[in-house]
Amino acid sequence: AVRDDELAAAALGKNVTMFKTVAFVLAAAFAAIPGALFAGYMRYIDPTSFTLTESIFILSMVVIGGAGSFWGPLVGAVLLVLLPEALRFLQIPDSVAANLRQVVYGLLLIVLMRFRPQGFVGEYDFE
Repeated sequence: AVRDDELAAAALGKNVTMFKTVAFVLAAAFAAIPGALFAGYMRYIDPTSFTLTESIFILSMVVIGGAGSFWGPLVGAVLLVLLPEALRFLQIPDSVAANLRQVVYGLLLIVLMRFRPQGFVGEYDFE
């Protein structure tokens, strides 16, 4: 109820601040699990272990797939992981393929944000 209409939930006597805080804490807990696994796998982490490029890559997965469902980011992750593998079949040098991959990511984001802002999996709003 809080996600759909915060004012209506508050009018019905729901503690909106508490629900938002619980949602934030649960999301942070779920995000901490892979972070802890990553730190254990790497055996040493510092601020350079996770760069801005990787953060943008993960955000792109969510944007491309669609943030409104469970399947959206999963579809976005599959697409963005398979794209470099598809470019590998073109038999182009690695230096060109790396730049081409970034161009394709950028174009895909621009086209999706322009024509389908809810992502591949998100529901279309006709209003």
